[in-house]
Amino acid sequence: MRIVKTIFHGVGVLTLTVLAGVAIAGDDESGAKATGADTTGVDARGAGLETAPVSYHEVEREYRLDGVVEAVNRTTVSAQTQGLVEEMFYDVDDFVERGSVIARLRDTEHRARVAQAAAEMKAAVAQLEQAREEHRRVKGLYQKKTASDSEMDKAAAELKSAQARLEATQAALEQAQEQLGYTLIKAPYSGIVNERFVEVGEMVSPGKPVMTGVSLEKLRVSVDVPQSVIPAVREQGAVRVFAPDGKPVETGAITVFPFAEAGSNSFEVRVALAGDHPGLFPGMFVKTVFVTGEDTELTIPVEAVVYRSEVTGTYVVDDKGRIGFRLIRVGRRLNGSLRVLSGLTEGEQVALDPIAAGVALKDQSAARAAARSEDHG
Repeated sequence: MRIVKTIFHGVGVLTLTVLAGVAIAGDDESGAKATGADTTGVDARGAGLETAPVSYHEVEREYRLDGVVEAVNRTTVSAQTQGLVEEMFYDVDDFVERGSVIARLRDTEHRARVAQAAAEMKAAVAQLEQAREEHRRVKGLYQKKTASDSEMDKAAAELKSAQARLEATQAALEQAQEQLGYTLIKAPYSGIVNERFVEVGEMVSPGKPVMTGVSLEKLRVSVDVPQSVIPAVREQGAVRVFAPDGKPVETGAITVFPFAEAGSNSFEVRVALAGDHPGLFPGMFVKTVFVTGEDTELTIPVEAVVYRSEVTGTYVVDDKGRIGFRLIRVGRRLNGSLRVLSGLTEGEQVALDPIAAGVALKDQSAARAAARSEDHG
């Protein structure tokens, strides 16, 4: 009994005849040759086809884990002075530029303190000028021997006292101005508001949280890595990150925490993201691939693999030039090649142009059929 299996090619419909009862090979990590769906044996030459050998290559050993995107800069902005909240300029999910005022406190009392400190400083300046004039006058008399030592000492002491008073009033004015500035609560960096803790009309005191925001300019990925893999991660120091859509994300430095988490015995590893990363936001899951060493893998060029619905195969050319279509199983991509799980063995030649190979196989089949007709004739 024979089964006729139809494979669709870009050049038309090609019918492959396979022996019944031959099973498709299962998962074979060693890349052993599959025994099913093999049409090698057509009596013709596969001349003119460019081929490549199925061969072993040194490839990176990988360990794949899910990671979570985090914001490097995540800050809770708090009040630094006491006051009544008069205005809130942003809410949750609003984008805030660095230095923008996010809230304003009532500043009447603070302005009064600034005015008082400024007045005291003005008085201190006048007193210092008066003390200087007195010091110059007494010093002149002292040089003429008409002022006593005690008068000279008193004038010098009053000058120093006036200078100290001026410095004190200057410090008081600066402090009052600083407190006045704190009535305008500003964003420390550009980012998005994700929490708001106060409303207009509330009284806040120093340390009271006002808003929490995150910056999207600097992101990182946090991954919990099993302790068995950590030595290789430390040694290799290489990782690749892929966004949810499968696109690679540029990475920077890797930070491995020096201790394991209690309970899970896993280490937190942080991977800095470099460059622009549109579409990534804190809290999203991404795929991470850590390089943990090297392995030897049986590979086949990507262009030699044919995908037809649920069928994956390749055209094999034997040492006599005969072409056959072989069902195979492939794994991950390895720099222009695919890992061979089953269906091929090392040294076999595969056609790099599946369309041309399909045409050649069809011609071989036709030639064989014609030869049989002549024999029966």
